[in-house]
Amino acid sequence: MFGLMLLNMRIYLAMFTAIVVYFLFFNSLPFGVAVQRLVAPAQNSTLLAIPFFILLGTLLSHTGVAERILHLANLLVGKFRGGMAMANITMSTLMGGVSASNLADAAMLSKMMVPEMERQGYSRAFAAAVTASGSLVTPIIPPGIALIIYGMVADVSIGRMFMAGILPGLLCAVSLMVAVWLVSVKRGYKPMLKEWPKPRELGRAGVSAWPALLVLVGVVGGIRANIFTPTEAGAAGVVIVAFIGFVIYKKMTLGHVGHALTTTAKSTASIMLVIMASSALAWIFSLEHAGVAMASWISSLTDNKYVFLAAVNILLLLLGMFIEGTALIIVLVPLLKPVMMQMGIDPIHFGLIMILNLSIGTLTPPVGTVMLLVCNITRVTMNEFLKESMALLLALLVALALVTYVPAISLLLT
Repeated sequence: MFGLMLLNMRIYLAMFTAIVVYFLFFNSLPFGVAVQRLVAPAQNSTLLAIPFFILLGTLLSHTGVAERILHLANLLVGKFRGGMAMANITMSTLMGGVSASNLADAAMLSKMMVPEMERQGYSRAFAAAVTASGSLVTPIIPPGIALIIYGMVADVSIGRMFMAGILPGLLCAVSLMVAVWLVSVKRGYKPMLKEWPKPRELGRAGVSAWPALLVLVGVVGGIRANIFTPTEAGAAGVVIVAFIGFVIYKKMTLGHVGHALTTTAKSTASIMLVIMASSALAWIFSLEHAGVAMASWISSLTDNKYVFLAAVNILLLLLGMFIEGTALIIVLVPLLKPVMMQMGIDPIHFGLIMILNLSIGTLTPPVGTVMLLVCNITRVTMNEFLKESMALLLALLVALALVTYVPAISLLLT
């Protein structure tokens, strides 16, 4: 499977091939079992949350909310050195709370923020690196799709995963802002505002951006208060966003809805193919006691959970450079869960470590999806992007170390 992935075969096809080979040559079970194991995951109603949140994020770009959030972000951080770059990160954090997709977030901000940052005197490559790095917060801040998938695979509460993602997401945003500030001081990037906004001005900006806050409170708050399941919360969020776009701001059209539904169908199909193949592969791992074998092997190397977590971080950062994060979550969690339970690591804490690692992988070559998307939209070369992203990646690694070894950051709100 990994060999086929390295040969650039599509991930789900590499998994399907591995599953077929296993059932044909390494097991006496009827081949119909393979088909059953592929189809069964698609019947899990919890997965309905995925298309709802993708649709929510896609519709959001047609509501006019983004411009109002940008204005609020500018007022909040515009007085700092590198204020425009910090506003980019702030906006990504605020939008991440309702868009749920880092690729959608990165695509929108690449078109909206990079040209504006260039006009403010930033290099295009630095603007692209800031935009891509800021979008990494999206999978961690609820309702990120990765939180839903991990919760389903690890059999933990998705509502608790949502709450666990808040502080690590904010920590990543603050770490990126510190890195931006240091780079801005070194290069002489100016503040965007000459003075701090007055409370009345800040209040008006907050009021104008209230629909985005309504979506965030409605989705996360509804789950936390046990009013909604994650699936119902996604559906409620779609209804709220449609109401904002059609009734409040009157910027959304039926054409936008049709485009959003098409985009959602394509994205959901690609995710579901990976989930189906990965779940069948996880079933094979369970059948062959691979998780128990890995737990025994790792325990023979170390029984220190801190050393284990360091090794897991290195492994995930390396794998994240080559393989898409959703596939890794579904393949690796069944293998690593026995080990983390044996070592007394909270599965929710471990989930945030895993998601943060794999999110960083979206910024690194050769198959960093966010990096490739942003470079393509902004027409920045990969070498230019990597050079400008080093300080930002270092900040994210510091945040990863804190999340790994300070469990309270993930568990305090759960």
